[in-house]
Amino acid sequence: MTAPSPTEPDLSAPDLSAQDLSELIACPQCDAVYRAVQPAPRARAVCARCHTVLIAPQRQAGQRLIAVALTVVVLICAATLTPFLEVEAGGMSNATSVLDAALAFAGRPLLLVLTLAVAALIVFVPVLRALLILYVLTPIVFDRPPARHARAAFRLSETLRPWSMAEVFAIGCAVALVKISDLAHVAFGPAFWMFSALVILIVVQDTFMCRYSVWRSLDR
Repeated sequence: MTAPSPTEPDLSAPDLSAQDLSELIACPQCDAVYRAVQPAPRARAVCARCHTVLIAPQRQAGQRLIAVALTVVVLICAATLTPFLEVEAGGMSNATSVLDAALAFAGRPLLLVLTLAVAALIVFVPVLRALLILYVLTPIVFDRPPARHARAAFRLSETLRPWSMAEVFAIGCAVALVKISDLAHVAFGPAFWMFSALVILIVVQDTFMCRYSVWRSLDR
């Protein structure tokens, strides 16, 4: 094990036979188990094996996460109703929204499952995850007891994280539009820029989120 840097406290391997399980933390990447040590302000605790960040508390992270979650809800709701792009070719033009794209196959019964899956991955799941984060963090930030079933809500939010694909949809559309730009005139609508901002917000949310700190707050 390499010596830790000043900003990365040493996480030594615990004696599982004598250690309370509530004081242990496991690396999500390599499954190494350590005794949890609360880092100093602006410091991080990292896995000595794969260098994955395990604990990274930040000041006012809860307030920032609430602001980001609220912004995500507003952006997605607005983006589903406003034009995403407009394509013009041969004197004809057509504007479409994110909701139109999600429901493109709704008229075919055999593709109804695909329609529901697309709508869920790019609209409903990201909104639900943001609402769950608001439900969990709002009482904690205002020094109130955790909301009822807050642990289950946060666990569900983490389960949905890989399935929240609004940003993947935005990036995929951007790549597709570059390829068809030679065949038709493409104009980006307000929803495109909203989804572009959403990509940045998802990165910011993951940067501020210290899941270990949230779980500790819910255990109090």
